[in-house]
Amino acid sequence: MRSAWASGLHLRSRTDEKRGAGYEVNTFKQNALIHDGYERTWHATPGLCGTQTKGVMEAFLVSAGVVALAEIGDKTQLLALVLAARFRAPVPVICGILTATLANHFAAGAVGTLLAATISAALMRYLLAASFLATAVWMLIPDRPAAAGERPARFGAYGTSVISFFLLEIGDKTQIATVALAAKYHALAAVVAGTTLGMMLADVPVVLLGEAAAKRLSLKWVHGAAAAAFVVLALLVLLGVRL
Repeated sequence: MRSAWASGLHLRSRTDEKRGAGYEVNTFKQNALIHDGYERTWHATPGLCGTQTKGVMEAFLVSAGVVALAEIGDKTQLLALVLAARFRAPVPVICGILTATLANHFAAGAVGTLLAATISAALMRYLLAASFLATAVWMLIPDRPAAAGERPARFGAYGTSVISFFLLEIGDKTQIATVALAAKYHALAAVVAGTTLGMMLADVPVVLLGEAAAKRLSLKWVHGAAAAAFVVLALLVLLGVRL
């Protein structure tokens, strides 16, 4: 009985002969000769092609950009300011905001993905355009400051931040935008990662620097830019344009 080493040499020599004779050689099978000398099937796992990678990056970057703009001056950002002033503990507050945003936006993105899978493409196009336009109009309506509350926090800085931020984000413009973005791009992870990054980009400076950081930005111009971004998204959806 030949050893595995000898079998490997024999098969390799036959492969070299075929290559010299001009035959095509299956390099997947050649490289699959393992220790026992037997030829095993090697199933290569395909990676993301260039178009898929571009689509994922587009979903991530667009989601992060529009939600960061939409969050500035939003009631959840005002809540972040209130929580930071109340607890004077930025790390638990930021972690609470991150936890609440991930949970809330993952649920919103899942709803958007489900809607995209169950609704016809033509109807989905009009629904997406309408939702983006509605969000653009909503952006021009200022939010009221969140109430600080006088009672002592029962769940501490982290728990209070998670609960209050999650509840206040329900039905908010950034949550609605997450639903629409997930339905548009069909990339749940990329959209949720992008919207969460956008929320943190807008909220973390407020928590760390307080009211002084929030007042340095002109909310009128920021909200106008966010509204314009959502209008552009609506037009792109209606025209069927991909970036």
